Amino acid sequence: MAKREHRYRITVEHLAAPRGGMLLHDPLVFEDGNHDDLFRIVGLQRDSGRFASEDEAAAFAVGLKLLSEAVLRNRDDPLLQSLKPALGAFIGKLKAVHEDDGV
Repeated sequence: MAKREHRYRITVEHLAAPRGGMLLHDPLVFEDGNHDDLFRIVGLQRDSGRFASEDEAAAFAVGLKLLSEAVLRNRDDPLLQSLKPALGAFIGKLKAVHEDDGV
């Protein structure tokens, strides 16, 4: 049976370096899955007005969802599991804010 998750290809391109003359990295491309629709989550964060730009909202949403899914998948890793209580509380607050906004 196939996993019940959304599948994504994530691409990170190195566009600029802080100092001229530094080498730029080749694109980093990988696939990952998530139980949530990342496009919906990014849309919620962009619509929230919390961030200075749509790019910042997208970076926050995608980063948070990738991190939280990695923590869920690696239940046996003590280091990652040390994040679980704070991450769970934070995500709960984030969801509550959107519920209060009628989202």
